Amino acid sequence: MNSKFYITSPIYYVNDIPHIGHAYTTIIVDTLARFARLQGKEVYCLTGTDEHGQKIEQSAKKNGKNPKEYVDEIAQKFKHLWDEFGINYNHFIRTTDDYHIATTQAAFLKMFEKGDIYKGKYEGNYCVSCESFFTKFQLINEKYCPDCGKEIVPLEEESYFFKLSAYEQKLLQFYEEHPNFILPKFRRNEVINFVKAGLEDLSITRTTFDWGIQLPKALIDKDSKNTQHVMYVWLDALINYLSALGFCNCLENKMDFWAADYHIVGKDILRFHAIYWPAFLMSLDLPLPHHIAAHGWWTKEGKKMSKSIGNVVSPKEIVDSYGLDSFRYFVLREVPFGQDGDFSQKALIERINSDLSNDLGNLLNRLLGMSAKYFNNCLKVDFTNFAEHYSLEIAQMDKTLKSLENYMDEVQIHRYLEEIWTLFSLGNGIIAKKEPWRLVKEGRNEEVAELLVFIANLLIKSALCLSPCMPKSAESILSVFELEVESHNYQRFVGKGELLTQIQCKAIPALFPKVEQSAKEQVKANIEILNPIAKEDFQNIEIKIGTILSAEELPKSEKLLKLQVDLGEARVRQILAGIKAYYTPQSLIGKQVCVLANLKPAKLMGELSEGMILVAKDSRGLTLIAPQNIKENGSPVS
Repeated sequence: MNSKFYITSPIYYVNDIPHIGHAYTTIIVDTLARFARLQGKEVYCLTGTDEHGQKIEQSAKKNGKNPKEYVDEIAQKFKHLWDEFGINYNHFIRTTDDYHIATTQAAFLKMFEKGDIYKGKYEGNYCVSCESFFTKFQLINEKYCPDCGKEIVPLEEESYFFKLSAYEQKLLQFYEEHPNFILPKFRRNEVINFVKAGLEDLSITRTTFDWGIQLPKALIDKDSKNTQHVMYVWLDALINYLSALGFCNCLENKMDFWAADYHIVGKDILRFHAIYWPAFLMSLDLPLPHHIAAHGWWTKEGKKMSKSIGNVVSPKEIVDSYGLDSFRYFVLREVPFGQDGDFSQKALIERINSDLSNDLGNLLNRLLGMSAKYFNNCLKVDFTNFAEHYSLEIAQMDKTLKSLENYMDEVQIHRYLEEIWTLFSLGNGIIAKKEPWRLVKEGRNEEVAELLVFIANLLIKSALCLSPCMPKSAESILSVFELEVESHNYQRFVGKGELLTQIQCKAIPALFPKVEQSAKEQVKANIEILNPIAKEDFQNIEIKIGTILSAEELPKSEKLLKLQVDLGEARVRQILAGIKAYYTPQSLIGKQVCVLANLKPAKLMGELSEGMILVAKDSRGLTLIAPQNIKENGSPVS
């Protein structure tokens, strides 16, 4: 086992204050870092802020400040929130830090001297909001960004270019040799397809704005016009993963932590991390990261979060209302990693009341109540008898515990938590089955003591495994048994499977009191109908049954598949569906689906779409809506 572990969050762009998406990413990073520490690894955890670029310059001007004043203020808000949330990072980097600037300039010069950077002229399409370049074939309707939908800006200026095209085959070979490089695995093909479509050399400097890192002094001395150039924000930003380790700067050299075990990113910046970053590292003759793990986006009650409609979720407000560990549990458990998730207060309260209060909290309370009532908080049993009587349950517990590490390695934290919760179900189920209160009345106290000792061991092992996700709650549970969250105890109870047969229990306050909705909120929840329509409105909708005759991936699209669908009409319709993350083209051929047939045709990424495939989506994923039995194509749905 590698004793060193390096994990990073993306550095967050400081054009606005932290929101739930930032918190989600950082909590995932913190969870993986805590798990590595639990395993006994030496961990280096990095987070920070990305502070250069045209968008920052514009935001600062809009707020009546110079760029440095503006980024100082916003960066502090990020750092303060992560400190308040107990994020156990080792270093908080800012791209305006002097040592980072030195590293970025040194890296630029190394790539230039290797021949991978050259000066030319850039003519193309640039999205200021995404800080990204796009070919005309990628644009929507030849003028809108395919990622954010905003209008692009045509650019024509002198620029330095990175020879990205020279690394096309090397990247494809690397992806082939490292199938787990991109997580979750269903995102791998979209990256490979993007590269196979052909990589253009990347413009990596700008001359139309000033807020960025200047070129290395050697290049400025060579040509005074180079003082007009500042580095492309994504080159600047990605280099942070090296500068924090002291690469070519004045910091203590910690490059023995490289290569990174995990870069945790949002799916919107996967391309930069899975294509540009490996190419830069190849140019620098440095090893590539082991994993790039991309999560999905959060919506609120089915709608994309937006300041303009006022539905952005403040993570601090949620934590202040419901507690930090409850929030951590919700975001980690609610959504399969890599898929989009929906935040609702109702769903959060249900998780707290059901999973945390009923399952975990209730199990702990039952142990504490019965150990105090029947045994004065002192439990003691014969090991041989205990191990024999609970051999099946102990084997089931050990099997579950051994499965957990693999889920964490694949960043499937929701599955990791689901498995831990099977242990709480096991414990509660045994209590219900054996009815210890009845056994006490029958004088079978030894059996009750064995039952409670099993529950105590189950809670000790589960709490240690739960600690990366819910650190404070795990500490509280272990304090009942006068134990602490530490690597030694993890190896002892989880790794080696040690069982305690003499246990002193200490009472603690209830961990997860139930959250009650007010009567007003309950009535509102029962009667509120969002976006109500009349029956006549529904009658204007034409939904028909159709059969998918063929399906193929749409080049350079992360979401869309191109389908040919027979609706029983004179000709087959072409429909674009955003289901690429959930279905392969081959799996769709011959399937019957429900189609919104009178939707106005639209062009998406240059292709005509003549309808909409209906789907259902929840925390477990996305499913096509289809008839239970085969129907004639064109059959109406009413």
